[in-house]
Amino acid sequence: MRRSPERTDRTERPRRIRPAPAVVHRAVRVTAAACAGFYTFRYGLDRPVSATYALFAAIALGVLARVEGSARARARTILWTLPAAWALVCLGTVLAAHSWAAALGMVGVGFAVSYGSVGGPRMVGLANGLQLLYILPCFPPYSPDTLPQRLLGVTAGLLLLAAAELLLWPEPAPPDYRGRLARAALALAELADLAADACAGRSAAPGAVTAAADRARARLDELRFSRVPVMERPAGAGAVDRSLTHCAAALRYAGPQLLRILRLARPCPGAARLTAVTAQALRAAAAGLPRTGPVPDNGVLERELAAFDTARAAEPRPGRADRGGHTDRAGPALGTAALDSAEGARFVVRAVRVGRRAPLPPDETPTDQRPGPFWYAYDPAPLLRWRRFRANLTPRSVAFRNALRTAGALGAARLLAGGLDLSHGFWVLLATLTLMRTSAADTRMTLRPALVGTALGAAATAAVLLAVGEHPLVYALALPPVMLIAFTAGPALGQAWGQGLFTLVVALVFTQLAPASWRLAEARVVNVATGAAIGLLAGLCAWPRGGAQDLRRRAAALLEDSADALRETVAVLTGTGRPGGALRRARTSALLTEAMYAQYRCERHDPAGDGPSWQAAVLAGQHAVRGAEPLLARIPPGTAAPHRGGARVLLGHADEVAAAFRRQAAALRAREPAGAAHPAVARARAALVAELDGGPAPGSDGRVSLHAVDVAVWLAGLLDDLQQIHEPG
Repeated sequence: MRRSPERTDRTERPRRIRPAPAVVHRAVRVTAAACAGFYTFRYGLDRPVSATYALFAAIALGVLARVEGSARARARTILWTLPAAWALVCLGTVLAAHSWAAALGMVGVGFAVSYGSVGGPRMVGLANGLQLLYILPCFPPYSPDTLPQRLLGVTAGLLLLAAAELLLWPEPAPPDYRGRLARAALALAELADLAADACAGRSAAPGAVTAAADRARARLDELRFSRVPVMERPAGAGAVDRSLTHCAAALRYAGPQLLRILRLARPCPGAARLTAVTAQALRAAAAGLPRTGPVPDNGVLERELAAFDTARAAEPRPGRADRGGHTDRAGPALGTAALDSAEGARFVVRAVRVGRRAPLPPDETPTDQRPGPFWYAYDPAPLLRWRRFRANLTPRSVAFRNALRTAGALGAARLLAGGLDLSHGFWVLLATLTLMRTSAADTRMTLRPALVGTALGAAATAAVLLAVGEHPLVYALALPPVMLIAFTAGPALGQAWGQGLFTLVVALVFTQLAPASWRLAEARVVNVATGAAIGLLAGLCAWPRGGAQDLRRRAAALLEDSADALRETVAVLTGTGRPGGALRRARTSALLTEAMYAQYRCERHDPAGDGPSWQAAVLAGQHAVRGAEPLLARIPPGTAAPHRGGARVLLGHADEVAAAFRRQAAALRAREPAGAAHPAVARARAALVAELDGGPAPGSDGRVSLHAVDVAVWLAGLLDDLQQIHEPG
């Protein structure tokens, strides 16, 4: 039955979203801290300069910044920013003598604060707030004698905000990334139990495997940074954050191996025991991820891995027929999948131990293959941070490029505001800072609601100023409720409401500091329009397409680096080459691509026009790196093939897979339409399947090394990953 138009409109019209309790609570805390500092200095102590800085310091870290975590964590973060706030206020006060000096300082501060985001999500959240603490004092009047009053106001504002975080509606800590990892590990442990039962000959209940696989995929999908709020991401340079990221990658690597066991399952006591121990290790890792849980141990899993590898090596080689003349086609691949899933679980446990700062054994990676997968666990924190900062000093880094864009836009805005001698010129920089996005399209989308909201807010401001006149008491009484409404409605109702109500807030503030007319509203509109235009021009001149175009180049580079890494790995394992740093370069490339993909997911774009699956491209590179690490850790160099003929065949397979990666990279750069895979990929896949089926290698004695099977399974999996890139995005 067709629905009437009235029925359709009623059911499909989007409803207005009510402000979340957390938004209301934050608005109350910021309003209380800002008004308490402002009124105390303005009316109690008659210090208008300190009053201004106390109010805007609370707004800077309470509204412009994103300080997340528990109440204690938020208060602690605010207190930690005090030295940086003092330094920025001092620098801005000194450089305000000349517009060119203030603009140069703005470029330096803008770049340093924005680029500091590579240090972790905490700096990402604080960046805009810290920028404002320089913007406010770098404008005239040049009054270095008022520096003590400015520092007093900033200190009071931040202390009041920290106290408000602890006393006014203190919120519990939000779910962190450790909880996501624990849930994913438990989901994989359930999958491992089913795989162990299948290898032991026990059948699962109908639909149990499908349901467990769906749960595991959903839990693993929750680990992607694009699905995680910025402040919850373990994106810091320290060993703890790196270990959590490594744990997520190891879980994503172990999941497909467990699914492969279920597809190949047949009675195999050894694989059943190893997979059962894998499930136990995953549960131990899940229990150890919370900071109060028991630290997991790898001893049982490592002993079972060694026993399984020894027993597997003693079995008849693949390619030999049994007494009935039949070749076991699933046995070698099943053993490899069991080993790979166990290796993934071992990496998970070790990453959890690093994250809990538990003692680690010496790095067992051979000297010529270093750095190993857990290299970061053996380096001091300052060195890790320096390496992160140095690795991102490249135009390929999204953090570096965003920092350049921000610095250029803010420097130009400060120079223009000073050159035109705009009244309340810091509003120009504030508009540039808050309205500029990572792409010109996104900046343009925010421009219209911001200008409309500012114009309406300015009209309301002009009407209030004309109606009330010079009666500061009225403005003082109106400021708290208007501020509370502005900080609540802005996040809930959108950019237009936020800009309009904030226009009214700043008017109520400045009318209490000095007599003002309706011209104040006019200055606000002009300044916001100027700042928005500068932000738009900066987006048009510096990487206007944001992450879309750059992700294409970055994904292609990742596939090329992965091709080099997989080829070098096979050369090392077969004894035909030596490590040359390709795996390290692929790790760095994967990190840069993940950051670019996360930005891309935050931008507006048309999914139908994206072509390939960028997520699949990122996963292909990750699996190349994470698959090479356990192979290099388990297989001694030069032992992957028992003879030169087998080594040549295996290296030939690696060359074919690497060529497939490079062809896909070239297709991405050339914007070729998604379609069927290259015929050479199908031939390489068929050759690998023949290798796994037990067929003798040319020039060999009819035997295929089990280590060669492990490498072939990895290469075949990479080809499967590569095929997914052709799916629609």
